[in-house]
Amino acid sequence: MNDLKTTYLGLPLKNPLVASSSPLSKNVDSVRQLEDAGAAAVVLYSLFEEQIRQESLILNKVLNRGANSFPEALTYFPEVEDYNIGPERYLNHLQKIKAAVDIPIIASLNGSSQGGWLEYAQKIQEAGADALELNLYYMATDLLLTSDTLEQTQLDLVRQIKEKLTIPLAVKLSPYYTAFASFARRITEAGADGLVLFNRFYQPDLDIVDLKVITNLELSRSEDMRLPLRWIAILSSKIQTDFALTSGVHTREDVVKAVMAGANVTMMASVLLEKGIPHVTTLLKGLENWMDMFQYPSIKQMHGAMSQQKVEDPAAFERANYLRILNSMDTDQG
Repeated sequence: MNDLKTTYLGLPLKNPLVASSSPLSKNVDSVRQLEDAGAAAVVLYSLFEEQIRQESLILNKVLNRGANSFPEALTYFPEVEDYNIGPERYLNHLQKIKAAVDIPIIASLNGSSQGGWLEYAQKIQEAGADALELNLYYMATDLLLTSDTLEQTQLDLVRQIKEKLTIPLAVKLSPYYTAFASFARRITEAGADGLVLFNRFYQPDLDIVDLKVITNLELSRSEDMRLPLRWIAILSSKIQTDFALTSGVHTREDVVKAVMAGANVTMMASVLLEKGIPHVTTLLKGLENWMDMFQYPSIKQMHGAMSQQKVEDPAAFERANYLRILNSMDTDQG
């Protein structure tokens, strides 16, 4: 019997397969099905900073209604529960899911700035989340915003959230930083207990007939995991933190590669939306068969076996690999 157990953010998990943030987590029954299929944990869909700001604006408007009315109306106070929108529903949904399953539930906050909305990190903890994933999704399009300012803002954000929490905090990053390795180190020093690599920025397309910007969802492919695979292999032996690989995990081989690079867990959404929740069971059986075939008794033994520190050719993860590929192309053409 293979030992598939791993740990992530200090949480003991029965295997390295985690359902990442997706519409599947919006339904309690779907989360139950994920647990039954073998998922070790589930990341809830994200609560966005913009939703919390909107709630604050609406609540402020409601509370000030009637402020300039007749004196007889001064005792009027609106029923706040009538204006219970997104954020409060998120907390209620989290509580329902925690009551319905036994696997760890990781809540998700998507934001980039500092402000009063950070209080929701603490509310999420109070609602029962086992951990929090902070998704730093930000497009730096301001011509006056420097990389130093942006990075410091995000570091301060992580530090402030961590100060409010006793549960573990993971930070989901994009690869678009000037010196990613340094920033990853600084994020962990600011308080992150784990790094999730990488966030996928959904790119818009153009309708050149109707002159409209088209937004649509494109599911990931196995090839998409090469970028996070590379960085986890490089960083896992250099930074003392947990790593989750997300984007492109579709097959048992993808799971094996991620673990061998140094990931504690693999996170998947696209393949579950494409093939259905039972695919978790298929992946687990495939993973066990692979481990039997190559005589790996445990995930622990596989973990980090192909990190940059362990492979025969460490330079293959860096610039030398680029030069070799170009040279091989010249050879092929000759």
